Amino acid sequence: MATTDLAPRTTWEGTTGAWLAEVASRTGSKRTPDEYRRYLARFMATVGGDPTEATTAHVHAFAYGAGPHGREPSPSTVIVRLAALRSFYDFARRMGLVAINPTVDVKRPKARPPIPRGLEVEELQRLLDVLPDTVVGKRDRAIILTAVFTGLRRQEILGLKAGDLTRNGSVYYNVRAKGGITRRRELPQPAFNAILDALEADGRPLEGLGPEDSLFSISDVTFYAYLRKYAKRAGLDGLKPHDLRHTAAKLRRNNGASIEDVSALLGHRSIATTATYLARMEGEEDNGWEGVATALGVE
Repeated sequence: MATTDLAPRTTWEGTTGAWLAEVASRTGSKRTPDEYRRYLARFMATVGGDPTEATTAHVHAFAYGAGPHGREPSPSTVIVRLAALRSFYDFARRMGLVAINPTVDVKRPKARPPIPRGLEVEELQRLLDVLPDTVVGKRDRAIILTAVFTGLRRQEILGLKAGDLTRNGSVYYNVRAKGGITRRRELPQPAFNAILDALEADGRPLEGLGPEDSLFSISDVTFYAYLRKYAKRAGLDGLKPHDLRHTAAKLRRNNGASIEDVSALLGHRSIATTATYLARMEGEEDNGWEGVATALGVE
């Protein structure tokens, strides 16, 4: 795309800031704007710092090209790179700063979604058993139990503040979920008890916290590092924070919850999404093989 007079280079820093603010507001995520910022900065370096110089070829080369460490990107990485650039150029076009979006003709790869991993009850108990009886261990126990009882994502849990908890007979939490949706849902008593225990151990009882005080003083990256360590001790190598959300769905389903109940737990907009999610995790039943085996006379 040829350079235009629509926007001098000096305006792009402010444009980037406004765009990232919109991304944060729309997604309700802290991680997404940071990730998009990094990808845009790397892309800008390939076009001399002027987004109006970008062509479809530039976008394709960046999206599908090797990363800083020379590794070829996975399909999911390509998809995120393209999402970041498409979002930025869509914003710039709406602001009248570019005439066209150079990302629109770059095709996304077909990503094969990973099979969701949900822990069995025995595996979850093993994970909880390796947590130390310390301030840190109590905090991480509260995070894990909150995840498996609520199905919230890691960022949603770690973003909870004291003011997000309210009482109306039971305890409820308010959370800004993916897509910027605000949810208010009952906080199961075991999760609430674990939070109270963790706060008491940390010398920060809940009744003494201000509305903006965080319930969990830990970043998502640090929690992931701790979870990997605990998982290794428990013989659950490869466990990821999002697997705790999968575990929440699996345990509810295994204990008789309907697809509608699991969908409400996860905050899915469509029951069809939940059905697909569960099918990938549980596998498809085969109800026809016994008749074939009988006909063949084999066991």
